[in-house]
Amino acid sequence: MQTEPASRGDLAEYHYGSAEAAHTEAYLWRHIITLCAELGARRVVDIGCGNGALCRELASRGYEVIGCEPSADGVRIAQSSAPELVFHQLGVDDEPSAVGNESFDMAIATEVIEHLLRPRNLPHFAKQLLRPGGHLIISTPYHGYLKNLVLALTNKWDTHLNPFWDGGHIRFWSRKTLSRLLNEGGFRVVRFIGAGRVPFLWKSMIMAAQKPQALVK
Repeated sequence: MQTEPASRGDLAEYHYGSAEAAHTEAYLWRHIITLCAELGARRVVDIGCGNGALCRELASRGYEVIGCEPSADGVRIAQSSAPELVFHQLGVDDEPSAVGNESFDMAIATEVIEHLLRPRNLPHFAKQLLRPGGHLIISTPYHGYLKNLVLALTNKWDTHLNPFWDGGHIRFWSRKTLSRLLNEGGFRVVRFIGAGRVPFLWKSMIMAAQKPQALVK
């Protein structure tokens, strides 16, 4: 697959003002941490790591973590809050070889793909960093029939699709479309988790997908 180039400005509009964890910590992190343990990860790369909050949490639990983030604000805060960790100012449209080709057990991208102009580049970027058999975890706001219906009936679409949020969400994913993206990118989906609220009105969904194992000669 040929990926499309992008300017740094396409990817770095999101700004960070502090090292505090985002509100998604409350309903996403426990699932991410559980998946890292269950899938046997040791080396983890956080794609779109923001201010490095999740990197710090994973490092405190003994994981070897590297962060990638296109926002200069995010990298600056991440490095100052965790100088012992490594952060690269890279987005998914950049060349990932400086991070370590095929050397990671797990790639994580939490609440990132809904911001991307070229979402196919995320699994492409991750695949180059993962060892054969490694896993990619993606989380993104959940959309499905029941949730979409509730949003329409309660007249919440203008708020939900807020067009005035600079650097905000430009893609809206369902379980079906995210699965298709991962499959097209050469991954096999192995886990689906709904996170936050009640079933089928979830705030976000989490998918874990596996890169194929190396062929045995």
